[in-house]
Order: sequence, then C-alpha cells, then structure tokens
Amino acid sequence: MGRGEELQTLHELLQQNQQVAIAAIAGMGGVGKTELALQYAIQQRDSYQGGICWLLPKSGDIGVQIVQFARIQLDLNPPEDLDFSAQVQYCFRNWREGEVLLVLDDIADYREVKPYFTSLSSRFKVLMTSRQQLGRIATLSLDVLQPEAALELLKSILGKERFERENQRNPQVGLQLCEWLGYLPLGLELVGRYLARKPDLSFAEMRRRLEKKRLEQPALNKPEPDMREQRGVLEAFELSWQELEDAPCRGGVTPPLLGCLLSLFAAAPIPWNLVEQCLPEEDGEDLEEIRDDKLLNLHLLQRKGEGIYQLHPLLREFFQYKLTGLDKAEEFKHYFCRVMVAVAKDIPQTPTFEQINNFAPVIPHIAEVANNLIQYVSDDDLISPFFGNAKFYTGQGLYDQAAPWFEQCLEVTKRRLGEEHRLVATSLNNLASLYDSQGKYSQAEPLYLQALELWRRLLGEEHPDFAQSLNNLASLYRSQGKYSQAEPLYLQALELTRRLLDEEHPDYATSLNNLASLYRSQGKYNQAEPLYVQALELRRRLLGEKHPDVASSLNNLASLYRSQGKYSQAEPLYVQALELRRCLLGEEHPNVATSLNNLAELYRSQGKHSQAELLYVQALEILDHRLALDHPLAVIVRKNLAFLRAQFYSEQ
Repeated sequence: MGRGEELQTLHELLQQNQQVAIAAIAGMGGVGKTELALQYAIQQRDSYQGGICWLLPKSGDIGVQIVQFARIQLDLNPPEDLDFSAQVQYCFRNWREGEVLLVLDDIADYREVKPYFTSLSSRFKVLMTSRQQLGRIATLSLDVLQPEAALELLKSILGKERFERENQRNPQVGLQLCEWLGYLPLGLELVGRYLARKPDLSFAEMRRRLEKKRLEQPALNKPEPDMREQRGVLEAFELSWQELEDAPCRGGVTPPLLGCLLSLFAAAPIPWNLVEQCLPEEDGEDLEEIRDDKLLNLHLLQRKGEGIYQLHPLLREFFQYKLTGLDKAEEFKHYFCRVMVAVAKDIPQTPTFEQINNFAPVIPHIAEVANNLIQYVSDDDLISPFFGNAKFYTGQGLYDQAAPWFEQCLEVTKRRLGEEHRLVATSLNNLASLYDSQGKYSQAEPLYLQALELWRRLLGEEHPDFAQSLNNLASLYRSQGKYSQAEPLYLQALELTRRLLDEEHPDYATSLNNLASLYRSQGKYNQAEPLYVQALELRRRLLGEKHPDVASSLNNLASLYRSQGKYSQAEPLYVQALELRRCLLGEEHPNVATSLNNLAELYRSQGKHSQAELLYVQALEILDHRLALDHPLAVIVRKNLAFLRAQFYSEQ
C-alpha cells in the first residue's frame, strides 16, 4: 500500500550492475521490508525464469539453505566429496537457466553471507532486507507510509463502510489514529485487524486505549494467525534492542542507554547539541559513534537535517518502556530537565525574529518538561519551562498560544509552592501582562493588584520586583485613560528603579519611557520629550542599535513629534522604527502593525491619503491574522482607516 515508487526504485537498483546485482531494503522493525520484497518478487516473477529463492539468514546457515533448496526445487545433487562452499558454488553453476532472484530476508550481519556471492554469475540478483545499513551495497531505505497511504491501508483492512462511518463522526480521527501509530505499517495492520474484530469500538476509543496502555495494548501485540508478520510491535522492536545490547561500546553510555535518553525528548526533531548537553561528561565523538553506527544504522533514529535527529513515535514509546527498568532513569530525567530549563531561561523577553528561529526547535522539548516532567524541576526553576515557552509566543504576538503556558504556570506554582510565594507573584504578574497585551484590562487588573500586594508582603517595597509591579499596573491604567491613577505609580517605580538598579540599567530606561508616554497622552509634550530622548539614548548605549526596545523608543519619540505637528522630525523616526521592527521581529508581528498604523497616521495628517490607506490596510492584515477582532489596537486601526476613507470621499 503506497509503495509504488519504492517498487520501481528497487527494480532499477537490481538492474543497474553488470555483475551480480545486490540491492538491500533497510529500515526499522515493522516498516514493511519483507512485504515490499515479497510484493516485488510477485510482480516480477515472470522476469526471473531461473526462479526465486527465499532465504532466512536467522534460521540457519545460508549455504545449507541454498543446497537444500537446490536439491528439493531444482533436483540438483552436489557431489558429497566437495567441501560445503564448493557444493554451494556447484548449485549456482548448475542452476536453472534465466535470471534468478535470491532474497535474503532479515540479515543481521552481511559479512556472514558475503562469501557465498563473491563469484556469482551476473544473472543472479540478490535482494536483502535488514534493519541496518549494509555498507556500500546499493540500498533503498524504507520509511513509514505517507499519511494518505496509511489511511488507505486502514480502510482496506476495515472496509469502506466502517471507515466512512467513523469519518462521519469525526473527519480527523482516522488520521489522528494513524499519526499516533507513526504511520508504521505493522502498527496500522495490527490495530486495523483489532478494530475489525470489534465492530462497536470507535477510532476515538481505540486511540484513547492506545494512549493509556501504549505498547502494552493488546491491539499492538497479538497478530492474527493469517498475518505474514507474526510479531507484535514490542517484539519487532525487541530484535533491534537485542542488537543494541550486544553492540560493544567505549564510553560510559551504552547504545540502549542513549536510546532511552532520546525518548525523554518530545516526539519532535531533536537538536543533537541538546543531547550532548544532557551528557556533559561523555566524549562527543563516542556519542556520535553510537548515534551513527548503532541507532542510525539500525534505523532506530532518523536524521532530519544537519545536526537534527528524531525517534519514530512508537520507537520513542518503546525506549520509554525500556527506560522504566533502568537504574539511570531518574538521573537521566534530571539531566534532561536541567538542560531544558537552562535553554528556557535564555529565551529573551522580546526575542528577535532570528532568535525565534533559533529557539523554535527546542520549544517542543521545553514543553515536554513542563507537561510531563515538571516534578524533576527544582522549586527555584519551577516557572522557567512555562515562562520560556510563553516568551517564545508572546515575542511573536501569538498571545492565544502563550496564554495556556502562563495559566498553567500559575496553577502549577500555586499547587507546589502555596499561595504565599514570590514565584506565585511572578506568575500572577506574567499572566496579567498577557491579558494587558490582549486588551483584557478587566482580567489583568486584579492579577496585577494581587502580584503587587504579594511582593509587598514577601519582599517589601524596596525591591526591583515591586518596582516592576508598580510600573506594570501604571501602564494598565494609562491604557485605560486613568492618568491620575497611573502617574504616582510611574513616579514611584522610576525612583525605586533609579535607587535600586542605578540609572545605567535597561529597567530605568523603561521607566523613563513609560512616564514619557503618560505625559504625551496628557498633552504634556515639554515634559515628555526629554524623558523619551533620555530613554532612547540609554537604550542605544545599553542594548545596541538593533534591539526591539530601541525601535519602541524611536516609535514613541516620533509619535510625540507627530502630536506636536513636527512631521519632518517624526517621519524619519517612524520609518527607522518600522524597518528595525521588520528586521528584528518579522513582517507579521503586531508591533510592525503598530508602526504601519503610526506612519499611516502621519501621512493622513499631511493629506497623503493614498500612502496612508495602503499602510492601514497592511496593518489590518497583520492584526486580523494575529489578534482578536476586538483587540484595542485592531479596533483603533479599523477606525483610523474608516475615518481616512470618509475624509477622502468627503473631499472628493
């Protein structure tokens, strides 16, 4: 099913050599190597007039099997006075006329069978299947099925009527079931046949049972009597596990242990440098040797790109199943969590587009820690996995995707540390900041107030976290137009930050910027300008020219000049801020939409209606894609565009 291209490639590989053509099908257990070889033999049987000889290397010596085959099927009787190797060659010399296909199914060590094929006639074609790579032999690496082919296989086993009935209940459940099985043919056939025996069992319930019992689920380990593959998934993988256990190893980590460590990572591509960080005392070259010569060679690991690898979902389940019985299980979990926490802490509060791309491969593995291994994270680092993923999404303006991480963080922190803890205050503050960013002011305010009060009780009023909490609450009030409530909080936060962190600190620049924004909102332009200028200079000096906060300062100072009618001074700053945000944050970030809207407002004020309209439309396209329709920024831009169009048409 779904192997037409592979069958054609296999045939071409077997026809390419003038001498004996040796082609191999290699792949993990259960991927369908034997079935592909069998289907090829059936399809091409008329091409092999000399016959097809199927041999099983693990059932005994290949030479013995060849001689027995020749005696029974070809009526050949090699002279008994010849040594055994010569008897095999006698059989090959006197074989029936025509091309011959020799199939060696499931080879463990090619060196054991190679001597029999060194002087064969070119009419013999040798096809081998193996769970490992076979050196320089022409090889077809067999992967799992494509999703469409996996669905077709399931449909062919269950019947069209049953399959379509399930699809009507939930159009995605069949594909979800195939995805859980990793599109592995053996798993699909086992589960399909199990479902066929139980007509009242739904796909959704089958998937739930698989997730509960995993590889121990009977549906994965009880083959039907008429199945050609008479192994369950566990048994098929056990064969490769045995080869891993038998493999020699120089370092302290054996091939089975490395496989088990990899199973702690999420079911996603794994950057290899993270694996090395989990085992800092191991030699990097030794780990690479195990990876390449054992795990990759046995198709237990897939290379997905430069320095990126991945376990098949069912193999990941298998290695986790094995991990539970190992002495190093707890130690490995602590190593893994420590590395993921360190990476999560490195994610910036306002990551650039380049940083987002760099951290993207690690996010699923940080999520794995937060969702399934949080008990192995220390109290001090408890919020890091949640906050790291949340920063990754908020940094892109993907607030809906960030929300579950902030909410889960608060819940887990309260449950482990109790209500009266500084990290609970941090979690409250972070969730409030998210709601603030989404324009959910009524949800943000009580959380900000709780965080402020908790910090006051736990840390006192002379602490940077308390100052930050004041600043955040003030910004919320400013967004709501509550200027009289915001100003004293901003002033208190500014004074605390100056005293506790010094005037040469990014947080001090933020306090200056925020107070300036309040004054601009109140029309106090003369008070706002020196603060904006000071914040911009400080950010440039401390953070460098290419930083999102510098872009914000440029944008804010430009808005001040626009409010004063200083259009010639505002425009270059707006343009600079827009280009900087596009460069650092990407074209689809809400802050880019903010810059587009602000520049459009400038052009509208100057009567440049066509230029303004284009920018408003671009801003709305970003906001409609990234934010809710009722988000305050989206509402403002929509109103601005409507006002522009009304103004333009009235002038016409």
